[in-house]
Amino acid sequence: MEAETAPSEVAWWPATGSPPEPGAPIVVAVDGTDVAVAAVAGGLVAFDDTCTHRMCPLSEGVLDETSVTCPCHKSRFELATGRPLNGPATEPIRVRRVSFDGTQLLIER
Repeated sequence: MEAETAPSEVAWWPATGSPPEPGAPIVVAVDGTDVAVAAVAGGLVAFDDTCTHRMCPLSEGVLDETSVTCPCHKSRFELATGRPLNGPATEPIRVRRVSFDGTQLLIER
């Protein structure tokens, strides 16, 4: 997944700091919601950090190039769409656009 150029029609949340290192997601508050940002497959991905099953922090789970697995009950979510690949979760997580402009992370609001 590759970081996108920030299109003007998207409302962006500027987060200070550098992109995360591969395998080490960071969590940023965006309008009061914890959002995990991770470096995967040569790009950046951002997704709401809370599992839709029992509200566990997905940033503490297992991340690979295409999915994140919840540390609590092992629900796995596709990073491209947020849809659950296996339960017990049945509701998707929100996946957000993310970009790095050279000085700050920009995360979709």
